[in-house]
Amino acid sequence: MPKAVYLDPPHDAKHPARMVVLHIPSGGVRINGVAMVAAGPGLHPTFVFCHGLPGNEKGHDLAQAVRRAGWNAITFNYRGSWGSPGEFRFDHTVEDAAAVLAYLRDTANVHALGIDTTRLVLAGHSMGGWVAAVTASRDTRLRGAVLISAADMGLEGMSTRAEAVKTMAENMESLAGGTAETFADDMRAGAGRRRLTAAAPGLVRMPLLVLTSEDGLAPHADSLVATIRRLGGTRVSTMHADTDHSWSDRRVMLESAVLRWLDRLAGAGRAR
Repeated sequence: MPKAVYLDPPHDAKHPARMVVLHIPSGGVRINGVAMVAAGPGLHPTFVFCHGLPGNEKGHDLAQAVRRAGWNAITFNYRGSWGSPGEFRFDHTVEDAAAVLAYLRDTANVHALGIDTTRLVLAGHSMGGWVAAVTASRDTRLRGAVLISAADMGLEGMSTRAEAVKTMAENMESLAGGTAETFADDMRAGAGRRRLTAAAPGLVRMPLLVLTSEDGLAPHADSLVATIRRLGGTRVSTMHADTDHSWSDRRVMLESAVLRWLDRLAGAGRAR
């Protein structure tokens, strides 16, 4: 088991670990974010986490473990979610993830937060896994991506309107700018272009860690992995866990899997 799962790093009085509140420009507003900055001088590899729908599981324990391993960890909330201004829309989530990466690559923020822009990894859970996959497929500068129980939002949007309304009614805590009905319509309207497998061509050369669980969504990620491999991709690592969608009783397993993959990635060449 990686030590960062259970062991605090040595205290660095000159360059202590710290938390910084972020206000990230996206779509004409500033979305909320938090930087968990790793201890130590200089620039650090940085792990960005995209939460799901609505995002009750925010992966903070994973982010803290990643920081203990020497990485900065960034979490954020999409427009119209969890207090971020603006209206929640499914397409906005991908735009917001790209905006976060642009913010972290800005020279002023590189110095303020100690960001090694050559070692940025994007991760996501559930809908956030879809966000991470789509964003990574368009951003070849990323070092890699981690998908945790990823949901195919295109496939989800192909449900009937009644099913979509029920899904949104049960998953819209904290979401602003709509109702269960309008959110359902938004989900269904973009279904055809939001298929998870559509990201595959852009991920063929991207190092990926794809983690699935016993939540009924494993076939979504399995289809993406199969498509990437059919297109010639050889940089995908996978693991399946006997746990629920939130990895409720496998958090240590989750952290260990991610940390081991990040450690291997650190010694490998960047995505080309």
